Amino acid sequence: MEKRFEGKSVLVTGGNRNTGLWIVKKFADEGARVFMCGSSEESTMRGVATLGDMGVEVDAMPCDVGDRAQVSALMDHIERVGCGLDILVNNAADQGICLGGPLDMDPEAIIKVMNTNVKGGFQVTQAVCNRFFMKRPYEVGGPYRGVAVFLSSNTAQRAIRNRTAYCASKGAINSMVRTLALDLGPLGIRVNACAPGYIYTERWNSLPQEAAARRRLNCPLRQEAKGSDIANVVAFLASSESGNMTGEIVTCDAGCSCQHMPEDVDM
Repeated sequence: MEKRFEGKSVLVTGGNRNTGLWIVKKFADEGARVFMCGSSEESTMRGVATLGDMGVEVDAMPCDVGDRAQVSALMDHIERVGCGLDILVNNAADQGICLGGPLDMDPEAIIKVMNTNVKGGFQVTQAVCNRFFMKRPYEVGGPYRGVAVFLSSNTAQRAIRNRTAYCASKGAINSMVRTLALDLGPLGIRVNACAPGYIYTERWNSLPQEAAARRRLNCPLRQEAKGSDIANVVAFLASSESGNMTGEIVTCDAGCSCQHMPEDVDM
């Protein structure tokens, strides 16, 4: 396998479960040294064990990305190791599930979800840029100082029911990616996002078979993404192969976003 990230160091937030595991594995398989965090000690260590079963070694510590002090402690840890960072993947997310509909949802739920998905992604990016990326010299046309990739969602453009906080946070991420790209591009830092649709995670295992089949009918390709599919897009956006791209939101959703509505109701 080609090792596009040999000699590079990567931080993957929320790398302890589901898609995050596959993102960590992708970078590790391609030669990177990977740092990973989960939101708690227990979830982080569980992720380390799962990655070990996948044949991946990772440097991990817990970090709630919405907590500025914990973000600073994570940066301190990476600095102490002494290898810096070349790539940041903002994958940590609050899914905003079971918060209720717009007439009964606690408005504070918006703040809770935004704290992780928007504020968290911003302050990790800010910290990585100031502590690592900006300490490298840069000339236009030379190697970039660093790359940040956010995980957005196709729900930023096509809303889903009773997920106001989550959809709003992903729309905010898309706007933030574009503004960060504008401001950081002249400084030699690229910022892009991958916007998945359905991804196979452990939650699919609890779905009735009929419900899973109906979900797949929403996908023109008839299959939800695997974690490795999303990891491939993230790795592309982090690599030199996308070297002239910044401020882009790359959708990976089995074609869901290209249709007006699923075929069984498109009559």
